[in-house]
Amino acid sequence: MSEHPRIHGPLSVAPMMDWTTPSARYFLRLLAPHVRLYTEMVPAVALWHGAAERFMPFHAAEHPVAVQLGGSDPAELAHGAWIAEQWGYDEVDLNVGCPSDRVQSGRFGACLMLEAERVAECVAAMREATALPVTVKTRIGVDHHDTEAFLDTFIDTVAAAGCRSFIVHARKAWLSGLSPKENREVPPLDYGRVHRLKARRPELEIAINGGIADSATLHEQLRQVDGVMVGREAFANPYVLACWEHELFGTEVLDRRAAVEAYLPFVEARRSEGVPMTQLVKVLMGLFNGCRGARAWRRVLTEESQRRDAGPAAIEGALAQVAPQAAA
Repeated sequence: MSEHPRIHGPLSVAPMMDWTTPSARYFLRLLAPHVRLYTEMVPAVALWHGAAERFMPFHAAEHPVAVQLGGSDPAELAHGAWIAEQWGYDEVDLNVGCPSDRVQSGRFGACLMLEAERVAECVAAMREATALPVTVKTRIGVDHHDTEAFLDTFIDTVAAAGCRSFIVHARKAWLSGLSPKENREVPPLDYGRVHRLKARRPELEIAINGGIADSATLHEQLRQVDGVMVGREAFANPYVLACWEHELFGTEVLDRRAAVEAYLPFVEARRSEGVPMTQLVKVLMGLFNGCRGARAWRRVLTEESQRRDAGPAAIEGALAQVAPQAAA
């Protein structure tokens, strides 16, 4: 594969708005010590206007962790990359994949695939501002600009600015007519296009994203590209990360119950800081999927976390609903 040191490693968890929160990242790290984690997308303009204390804090246990920035102004993104280094992140990623209307109105996200030279300017400015790796998360195309040549030209243009690591969501994005949720499901996956990109540019690090939810698919993709980024499956069935961690790294991982118990002190600390219990349990909902008692686990978590005085006891009460043998 690449002659350069790897940035991503074989597995990462995608940046997802309202999902890859600091509390979720902390819990996922308990399950998977080596998997690279990403923040929710942080607007570069917000950091430009001094909002780092709102968006940038993370727990030291999260490493390796990357911050994803959204924007299209080279100066703002350069400032954001510099801020990321000051805060101690391991990577700064540029969002060129989100198709939401809100993102488009700010002239960033997937619509930037139509402005490859602009993206190259942004990447060059970010690389000048930080020693951190600067990566780009993108799609295979947008709207009717979805030929293989279009993707190749975009990658070549941005790579010429010094970006050597790309995460490619193997679906194109529709900038109008589909919701962000539909954009994750309706456009067909085309893994082959990403594989051919890697074959054509072997010196680049190429990770693939989109629809990867089982071990067989994971390992098949890793035979073709440098890394896999998993999205929704990390929350629908978070324990899959522990299974893949063991397969890829040989790590002796925590079982489900032990992971929950290890999470409780963090929950107590965050509750004392005013973090809502509903936010702290969101990452736990799918933990026991497929296990006896999973439905009761979700029900108790949902009901108890909404109480005004809810705390770690809400999680402990839900755990009592799950069969003891449902740990592994």
